[in-house]
Amino acid sequence: MSQPTTIDGLNKDMPADMPQSGKGHPKGLYLLFFTEMWERFSYYGMRAIFVLFMTKMLLMTNQDASNIYGSYTGLVYLTPLLGGYLSDRYLGNRRSIVIGGVLMAIGQFLMFLSASTAGGAAITMMWAGLTFLIIGNGFFKPNISSMVGQLYPKGDSRIDGAFTIFYMGINLGAFFSPLICGSLAEKVDFKWGFLAACIGMIIGIITFVMFKGKLLVNSEKNGIGLPIKGLDIKGISMIVGTIALIFFLLNFKDLFKSDADIIGYLIYGAMVVIPVAILTDKSITSEERSRILVIFILAFFVIFFWSAFEQAGASLTIFAEQQTNRDIGSWQMPASWFQSVNPLAIITLAPIFSVIWSMLSKRNLEPASPRKMAYGLLLLCLGYIVIAVGVHGVDSSVKISMWWLMALYLLHTMGELCLSPIGLSMVSKLSPLRFSSLLMGTWFLANAAANKLAGTLSALIPPSAEELAKGVKIPHLFGYAINNLYDFFMVFIIMTGVASVILFVLSGSLLKMMRGIR
Repeated sequence: MSQPTTIDGLNKDMPADMPQSGKGHPKGLYLLFFTEMWERFSYYGMRAIFVLFMTKMLLMTNQDASNIYGSYTGLVYLTPLLGGYLSDRYLGNRRSIVIGGVLMAIGQFLMFLSASTAGGAAITMMWAGLTFLIIGNGFFKPNISSMVGQLYPKGDSRIDGAFTIFYMGINLGAFFSPLICGSLAEKVDFKWGFLAACIGMIIGIITFVMFKGKLLVNSEKNGIGLPIKGLDIKGISMIVGTIALIFFLLNFKDLFKSDADIIGYLIYGAMVVIPVAILTDKSITSEERSRILVIFILAFFVIFFWSAFEQAGASLTIFAEQQTNRDIGSWQMPASWFQSVNPLAIITLAPIFSVIWSMLSKRNLEPASPRKMAYGLLLLCLGYIVIAVGVHGVDSSVKISMWWLMALYLLHTMGELCLSPIGLSMVSKLSPLRFSSLLMGTWFLANAAANKLAGTLSALIPPSAEELAKGVKIPHLFGYAINNLYDFFMVFIIMTGVASVILFVLSGSLLKMMRGIR
């Protein structure tokens, strides 16, 4: 899914004096696995039904729902910068995870209340729920990922295997959530889908609180992720101010009747300002700066991957709902269920890819990380080629076979396994320890830009016949009219195909800058 980690082999790149693998994994890993699984259940359960909730219950247009989706998911990946900063200086990982989990549970409950009401109250409750979800994720996301590596001694070869297990937790939660939350939402009522997501988050955070003191220890049995110092007035002001700012940003267009996309300005501006601020830090050595620069360059290409991949929760969900034949006999599959295809394929294919990389490694043929990312973009491009073939020449009133969409998700999953798995591991290996959480947050900043761009691109989906009758205009991109779904999918084919070629050309230079880390 949308959080990267690793299945790559690490041991082959390590100097001989580094610690090697121990037997098994610390129990703390499985606590983090379980906590992350339920948090992902909560997040992806809500994501699976969010656009459908806005279009079917709140009666928004596909374009408006797509833009709100992009703003929400973009901010979800922006706030880890705040969470990483406060964790590094005050809260520590453990306390940040608890704060984040509680805020997200409150946010999901507010979404339940939004779906239980109508009119303006439902919209206001939705903005409040999204605000809590966004801030809560900022505390939770960078800190639980950072704790995985802290369980092991420096250079321990088990760390890649640990991230693989952690990644399975992500995808296990992401697999079940659309099935449960989606079924409740589409077959019963949307409010029960949001409530199920809330309950999942509560289960995860209660488990974490119960066992964190006993299980979250390093190889020397010392506690990890402990508070650094008490939260001062500056830190508290940052939290309160951010909550107020996020709520204001989400309501900006309604409050001022403006079309200005200030959330986009904020996210894309941060993509420039934050890397510059980090790279100009005088405490960073030349070697550290070179490695950090690689993180930012790869993050730039990650934006193109995830902005196309994350159509799963936006335009592809709209496509599944409106123009995909989901009938199986007399039963109709919920549109949200398609979002379970990717995590199921990840769980199935990840071990196969791991074996493939291992076999290639033994023959000195395994591609380096930047080249794997280029292949991931290429496979994403192929997925959109498949769906473009499926809709080419088909009238907008005709629903195409669900197998075209299944094939797209399968190819996208293969692309994810080439690109996504190295993400968190690369940040962990290339980051100076004192900047680990901040750089993890910065890596998620690329996801913020990608998700915001995903919403903007999703809004280009051509309007249905009903929307055209209501006066919804044909979207344009750089003067190019998006008249049909074939035109729409061509946007992603060109974008990901070009990005793949450029990254492959640059991969040799990036390897030199990584100084031996592959």
